[in-house]
Amino acid sequence: MAISREDIENAAILARIHLDDDAKTGLEKDLSNILQLVDQLQSADTDNVTAMAHPLDAVQRLRPDEVTETVQRERYQQLAAKTQDGLYLVPRVVE
Repeated sequence: MAISREDIENAAILARIHLDDDAKTGLEKDLSNILQLVDQLQSADTDNVTAMAHPLDAVQRLRPDEVTETVQRERYQQLAAKTQDGLYLVPRVVE
């Protein structure tokens, strides 16, 4: 698959960028090469290939799911200016 100069000009308009003729010629060549590579990859036979989440057979080490901190609500609320029924009271900001 090749990309045309019109496609490049339309993409440049949509992206709101200015391209001179040399840049358009270079992009036409480079993008055509990229699209040819994609076509080549799509033609590869992958029917007998198992899907992988990662190319390396790595296992993530996880720490034990244990509670490490205790609730200290009363201690923290002693530092607050105002509290009521376990909630922090703050001045009204939005009217």
